Amino acid sequence: DVLVNNAGVFKFSPIEQAEESEYQRQFGINVWGTIQATREALPLFGKEGGSVINISSVVSRMGIPGSAIYAGTKGAVDTITQVLASELGPRKIRVNSINPGMVESEGTHAAGFIGGDFQKNVEAQAPLGRIGQPEDIAKVAVFLASDDAGWLTGERISASGGHR
Repeated sequence: DVLVNNAGVFKFSPIEQAEESEYQRQFGINVWGTIQATREALPLFGKEGGSVINISSVVSRMGIPGSAIYAGTKGAVDTITQVLASELGPRKIRVNSINPGMVESEGTHAAGFIGGDFQKNVEAQAPLGRIGQPEDIAKVAVFLASDDAGWLTGERISASGGHR
């Protein structure tokens, strides 16, 4: 009775270097993947409904240079979350998004964001003074999946240590 749409990819680059293949890759995985996984999971939800949790990003609203494609995908996920909350609400299926800030992950390691100036800059701007860890986001997902969040749908929850 719970689906977490967590698959995602990113690549930041100036608009002059934007390529259609990168656009297709990011929108295909981040946006179409969210829609497709939700569509395929719907028959598995019972009469009691459940919870769909989409992983978005605070980048969707930050205006970070070089993030046009990625931010666009996450803005789309935010909108899809609101639409599906309305569409699936009558089936007792709640749909919310978690919008993390920078989180230590395979992707942020591979991109070179961890351990360098980028991480230091993010931590200096974050009110809690650190980047997120996977368990920080997992705890929010567990809450959204629980009955304690039974009155929440269509919400965008920033889990970013206050970083905006």
